[in-house]
Amino acid sequence: MDTGMIWSLLPETYFYSTFKTNPYLERAVMTGTACPALSGITRVSTPEASLGKESIFSDLNNLEVVTTTSKKYEDCFGFTEEEVFVALDEYGLSDQKGEVKNWYDGFTFGNQTDIYNPWSILNYLDKKQFAPYWANSSSNSLVDKLVRKGSKDLKTTFQSLLTGETITAELDEQIVYDQLYNDEQAVWSLLLASGYLKVKNLKTYTTDFGDWKQEYQLALTNFEVRLMFRNMVRKWFSGALSVYNDFIRALLLGDIKAMNIYMNQVAMATFSYFDTGKKSFHRSRRDFTMDSCWG
Repeated sequence: MDTGMIWSLLPETYFYSTFKTNPYLERAVMTGTACPALSGITRVSTPEASLGKESIFSDLNNLEVVTTTSKKYEDCFGFTEEEVFVALDEYGLSDQKGEVKNWYDGFTFGNQTDIYNPWSILNYLDKKQFAPYWANSSSNSLVDKLVRKGSKDLKTTFQSLLTGETITAELDEQIVYDQLYNDEQAVWSLLLASGYLKVKNLKTYTTDFGDWKQEYQLALTNFEVRLMFRNMVRKWFSGALSVYNDFIRALLLGDIKAMNIYMNQVAMATFSYFDTGKKSFHRSRRDFTMDSCWG
């Protein structure tokens, strides 16, 4: 069941009675992935981030929200570089520090940089070989769907990230789950809160029109994340027909003969003699174009 659906089934009184009127509870922290807009969710946006907003009119409100750019608890969401290097020395892997940094470093919380993924580090120390351990711990189907069905501009921006470039975007770190399907910029909020992106620079300013803006300079977190996304994109095309790939190859090489063979196959399998008739000269050219584009 979808995470958002699970949260939406919980009654609002559950959070009120648990976190606000419970005399046996002094403090509590809730964290999760892509929670919807529920009243009174205490959230910490870690790589297992929760997304949501409280209402000022709800029974449970005025909660403190800790995001990836918050300084509070900034060194508590993963292993610091010092801790990782000490562990590598103890396991006799001192010569692998550079490669471990490339694979599993890169997380940033507040002003704390060089935070390592604890799940990946523990698995590497156990198996002593590099692999996308954290990326393989979930299907990442939500991210896959949002990027795959996104606009051309979103895919172009995503391609820039895959090639190691940075992007600049205005984000809402407290984005609501339901907005992921309505606001394309929310994709970057999800990727940041989920740990797939890191903040290289955060610029806060007021525009000439009096609007308060936050611009995030973002990049993929590390090689493990980049590898995960490259494999994700590669799977989009793995089911393509080999004959279509042959046509693309012929197009790129300028092989007119091979392209003609493919187009003849398309015409024989697609066009109908019902497409012809009176005054068919201009219409046949139009139909040929339409059939070629839409099949």
